[in-house]
Amino acid sequence: MQIVRTSEELTRARADLGAGTLALVPTMGALHAGHLALVEEAKRRADRVAATIFVNPLQFGANEDLDRYPRRDEQDSAMLGEGGCDLLWMPSIEDIYPQGFATTVHVAGVSERWEGEVRPGHFDGVATVVARLLLSVRPDVALFGEKDFQQLAVIRRMAEDLAIGVEIAAVPTVRDSDGLALSSRNAYLSEDERRRAVALPEALEAAKRAVRAGEPVASALQRATQSLVDAGFLRIDYFALVDAHSLEPVDAPDGEMRLIAAAVIGTTRLIDNIAV
Repeated sequence: MQIVRTSEELTRARADLGAGTLALVPTMGALHAGHLALVEEAKRRADRVAATIFVNPLQFGANEDLDRYPRRDEQDSAMLGEGGCDLLWMPSIEDIYPQGFATTVHVAGVSERWEGEVRPGHFDGVATVVARLLLSVRPDVALFGEKDFQQLAVIRRMAEDLAIGVEIAAVPTVRDSDGLALSSRNAYLSEDERRRAVALPEALEAAKRAVRAGEPVASALQRATQSLVDAGFLRIDYFALVDAHSLEPVDAPDGEMRLIAAAVIGTTRLIDNIAV
């Protein structure tokens, strides 16, 4: 696997990959099995696989965890190489956002509820950096996990609206044996918090069963939210049933839907979702 750190090195390395299709796996590092699932799917979809590691400051709010976000470049590089990546781009902040950088990408509609309300500006940071990465690497397909379901919708909308010409592919959420979605931020959890965190996927599954059984949506969501409180979650930012395409809330089951949730246990904010 070739590792490059500047845009100039990337241009040369991209050319050296030669003919054939290229898949891109953008990451912020602190890799786990969920990221390796993206790499595996990328290998199925393209002749070559590129990955990026870049902790994007634009998607962190003023009181969020940019400074303590785990950074394990050497370990992550080894994992990507062993996983079958051909190229890894690890740019600096100055390379992605050079002096005078003045452009922000805002995706209206799908970015404005849920995470967009709780984390103002977050999706502008996501859309801006992903556009930058896609235009720099020029892959045929880019892969993102369904765990960040709203992010996936924002990126798809952005790529289509800007006619970037990259297929945005979704990969199902990878979970631990007890059902908790894998996340780089799980490393923040204490042993006790990790044990209680499983209440989040359990609440989603319980709400799914209740909705499918005909229980009113409002009462199913209320019971699920209460189960998180009972498990020791300190704050529930949202727990909602939404249309899988528009992400607008639905009051009664209709078509493809998602149960989405975000909640805080200890000092760690977890997000998750499941299809209904």
